[in-house]
Amino acid sequence: MNDKIKINLQIADESFTMTINRDEEELFRKAAKQVNDRMNVYRSMYKPSGIPGAKVYGPKDFLAMVAFDFACNNLKLEEKNDTSPFTNKIEELTQELEEHFRNE
Repeated sequence: MNDKIKINLQIADESFTMTINRDEEELFRKAAKQVNDRMNVYRSMYKPSGIPGAKVYGPKDFLAMVAFDFACNNLKLEEKNDTSPFTNKIEELTQELEEHFRNE
């Protein structure tokens, strides 16, 4: 049985056809929705002002903002899930316990 499927996703006003694992379809659709939702937030924040010479933001600008947003969120999650301080403390306590029991 072939577990690959083709799906079409609309991301940033572009259509993308992807071949993915069937069990990842929901994940891919949710990810595309998150990108589009975030782009819409930036579009509404940075609407053209009509002022001559004012910066007009386009899809590339919004995609860059979305990518930066997701990268920052990813780094925050990595930092939050960093278990190395706990691992180091556990190793330290384990050594202390081993020393204690050796000296008994």
